[in-house]
Amino acid sequence: MLKQIRQYKLPYVIYNFFNKKKLQHNIPLYRKYGISKNYFSSISSSDFAHLPASKRAINQEKLVNTEFFKELSVESKESAMRYDDNGYMILRNFISTDDADKINNEIEKLMEDGTLKFIYGGKLMFAIHHSEIIKNIGNNKNLVDFLSVLLDGKAKLFQSINFINGSQQKTHSDSIHMTTYPLGGLLGVWIALEDVDETNGALHYIPQSHKLPYFLNSDYENEGDTIRIGKKSYRAYEEFLEEKVKELGLKKEIFKAKKGDMLIWHANILHGGEPHTDKNRTRKSLVYHFFDENSVCYHEVTQRPALFEL
Repeated sequence: MLKQIRQYKLPYVIYNFFNKKKLQHNIPLYRKYGISKNYFSSISSSDFAHLPASKRAINQEKLVNTEFFKELSVESKESAMRYDDNGYMILRNFISTDDADKINNEIEKLMEDGTLKFIYGGKLMFAIHHSEIIKNIGNNKNLVDFLSVLLDGKAKLFQSINFINGSQQKTHSDSIHMTTYPLGGLLGVWIALEDVDETNGALHYIPQSHKLPYFLNSDYENEGDTIRIGKKSYRAYEEFLEEKVKELGLKKEIFKAKKGDMLIWHANILHGGEPHTDKNRTRKSLVYHFFDENSVCYHEVTQRPALFEL
């Protein structure tokens, strides 16, 4: 019964109606792009289909002149300079092992007192609201300025997610979950809070896959109608991508990370989590997602505008 209710847009619209403060950022953007929507309305890629595609461009000169870039190691600078081609970059030793331990200790305390609880299959959401160190890292001005150049916009911290174990999530693009118009207005930032390899749920990604089209609801016939969202399960999207990866002969790489390493990835790069086979090990990590605040931000599958908590 609950699953059937969730297929209709009305419950989401009602929920949105009572969250105006967290949705009002979209109102001027709807006007800017000529979209006739209220802040509480459903929204999806079909609402922007008549608008021209907009390509984001990275200004390399501006990138290398950011304070954040100047402080990187030679190895990390080289990875950052290949971001436009690869769709990701690896920054070694981004945070110290001491800071990683501090974050792990805070997460443990927040779980013990019931402040943070697992949802969505093992995610600890929005620790930024309860932990100064997690909030400060995500809001660091130099980092945000650097990410803004990568977005060709203005980066704004949207959420944090902590993991204790590997997500083991199938290959996907974040743009099916956290979508923007213009497309590409999202960045993922993943930080290893302990050493990670193939046995404890390492991340995988497919280099250069960000150059593929953005696969959205219409690509796997999940658009829905004026009353309902798409009927297909999320598994249908995963199966669609599995076939696409096979068809194109794409090969994944596995990110073997040391405690403190950071991975930054493009909105459209295909990535996921490897099987967590060693049950005696954890895979503690921290994820931030940043939106371009000049973009309309929404969730393509459920057709809901994104709630900004900060």
